[in-house]
Amino acid sequence: MPSHRMPSEADVISTVEFNHTGELLATGDRGGRVVIFQREPESKNAPHGQGEYDVYSTFQSHEPEFDYLKSLEIEEKINKIKWLPQQNAAHSLLSTNDKTIKLWKITERDKRPEGYNLKDEEGKLKDLSTVTSLQVPVLKPMDLMVEVSPRRIFANGHTYHINSISVNSDCETYMSADDLRINLWHLAITDRSFNIVDIKPANMEDLTEVITASEFHPHHCNLFVYSSSKGSLRLCDMRAAALCDKHSKLFEEPEDPSNRSFFSEIISSVSDVKFSHSGRYMLTRDYLTVKVWDLNMEARPIETYQVHDYLRSKLCSLYESDCIFDKFECAWNGSDSVIMTGAYNNFFRMFDRNTKRDVTLEASRESSKPRAVLKPRRVCVGGKRRRDDISVDSLDFTKKILHTAWHPAENIIAIAATNNLYIFQDKVNSDMH
Repeated sequence: MPSHRMPSEADVISTVEFNHTGELLATGDRGGRVVIFQREPESKNAPHGQGEYDVYSTFQSHEPEFDYLKSLEIEEKINKIKWLPQQNAAHSLLSTNDKTIKLWKITERDKRPEGYNLKDEEGKLKDLSTVTSLQVPVLKPMDLMVEVSPRRIFANGHTYHINSISVNSDCETYMSADDLRINLWHLAITDRSFNIVDIKPANMEDLTEVITASEFHPHHCNLFVYSSSKGSLRLCDMRAAALCDKHSKLFEEPEDPSNRSFFSEIISSVSDVKFSHSGRYMLTRDYLTVKVWDLNMEARPIETYQVHDYLRSKLCSLYESDCIFDKFECAWNGSDSVIMTGAYNNFFRMFDRNTKRDVTLEASRESSKPRAVLKPRRVCVGGKRRRDDISVDSLDFTKKILHTAWHPAENIIAIAATNNLYIFQDKVNSDMH
């Protein structure tokens, strides 16, 4: 569902997240707005036709602020959105910019009370001397209204920029991570958080790595993982100690000396980490690859997939244009059998873990027409070229797919391409299309 305006910086989508049922999809943008899409119910005329996603609610989550002590502007860009498990008819989500996390409640109203004793139709108080009889107010139907209200504001917990938030499986706590620290919050308490990881050295000149992402285990509320700019993952157990600076497990792949270059450390930085739905595996993304790690094996990943290996020879120009620092995310499908991540030129990649097949697809206006079928794309590196191949030199590095999300149960994916949100679904079978 692409928008057809000239993209302004504020419209660029900065995060995409399905809720736990997949009925709702939230996006955040650089302008501090959150847009929630709701899946339409299946129609009676086409019972097997999947419902489309339509705009359900839009609200301003964050405004630009100014830190007067540090003379720093705090931009309104939404870094992450996380849905809370639904406890009642209302929905709740957390949204964060660089510094402040907010808890929002989304409720529906389709009835309004009428027939008050002490108020007239406009809501003004009646003259009490005119009230001669009692009437029972009744609820009358009205047009559906979606109301979004801020329930809590979690501020002043971070000195550095927040890069991730993750809700715990206990449904009572969540954590937020910045470059050097991870804090644990209770969802009901805004004025204090517990620092559970602190990698800040006594002297900042000794700083060698930063935290890039973190996530709670989906089933064990005591376990969480965080990734670093040096390519390592640390699994921590909150039962072991209050401060989890000593990790329980360190996942790190030894570097291949033959691949050593000036860019080795930059491209090994992990930009995203996601536990599988089963909780057995972790998926990580670095600049050129996605890797699957088994929680029971720290020495090396069990699977490594090349996202765009043809860029290995282009690292110098990607460094000069700062593209080498782009932070791509990764996602699992509902059954943990397929993984997805973005690339350049509005391409995104899918890897089937069972068949070992992989595909490159493109999020574009042509492919987003109703019932259009996504055609696999190929990038060629010199030599023979097939008809539809794209030369590596003609790739558009300004068109990058950093943010993707996969429906928790079905083959529906959401792809953020700059200011456009594309939703693709597999109508036929559960293969990768």
